[in-house]
Amino acid sequence: MEKKERFAIVGLGKVGTAIGFLIRKVGYEIAAVADLSEEALRRGHPYTGGYMTRNAAHAASMADNVIITTTDDAIFQTCKDIAQAGVIRNDQRFIHMSGSGSLALLEPAREKGAKTACIHPLQSFSNVAGAIDNIPGSVFGVTASNQEMESWSQEFVRNLGGIPFFINDGDKKTLYHVAACIASNYLVTLLHFVKIIYQNLGMEEEIAIKSILPLVKGTLKNIEAQGTTLSLTGPIARGDVGTIRRHLAALREFMPEMLPYYRLLGLATVKLAEERGTVKEENLKTLEELMKGEEYEHTG
Repeated sequence: MEKKERFAIVGLGKVGTAIGFLIRKVGYEIAAVADLSEEALRRGHPYTGGYMTRNAAHAASMADNVIITTTDDAIFQTCKDIAQAGVIRNDQRFIHMSGSGSLALLEPAREKGAKTACIHPLQSFSNVAGAIDNIPGSVFGVTASNQEMESWSQEFVRNLGGIPFFINDGDKKTLYHVAACIASNYLVTLLHFVKIIYQNLGMEEEIAIKSILPLVKGTLKNIEAQGTTLSLTGPIARGDVGTIRRHLAALREFMPEMLPYYRLLGLATVKLAEERGTVKEENLKTLEELMKGEEYEHTG
């Protein structure tokens, strides 16, 4: 860094607190932190330091770079309020960290001459301590308003220990966030379903979770080593029609509410098995019919 840039964090939830901590750790200055909630300020300030205020415009006036980490729905209005306060300078940078939000959320700042970017850490934020540990080494999706801001964003991300990935602004950018939600949020839901099935068998919740984690971790290691297609195992990957019929019959009898999810995921898995090329065509066809409910799932 040529000079010690000053940052303001507006929105001191888990994301703002963790990012503020890391910004401070690598040598930037946290000039101010702002949040409407006094409790959020009280919790987050020990991590970030900086002048505390409930006035976002006041915080922004003290910084070279303003990072808005409010909820997605509040970003535009927060930026607009700061712009209307007349504190934005044309040498400032305004950044939001929404994975799905476009640069339009920062348009009020751009209209006042500030440079803008979206810099989104592709990471889960269940708690501040975990986020602080996990962010370094993560990919950051970056959308910048111009080449100068793109270069600055790249350096900023690398200073935090991240890997920049540049995404064009526009509707397709939302797909980036769709993928992130599937990888993180829907994985939690999927494992929740697994836990429910084991609990249906009489297993306690703690044991159910412990029982599936080694399997999940082993699968993730396989994916890391050889990608998704080659990591597919199990009955569909083997073309084992009989086992899938028994699965469907058991779910219909004991947990029919799970059938739609099993079938939908199973159909996608059949497509993946076809891509892998290890299952006979007639077996793939039968598996597809079973998942679509077009063949009676007898146990024969």
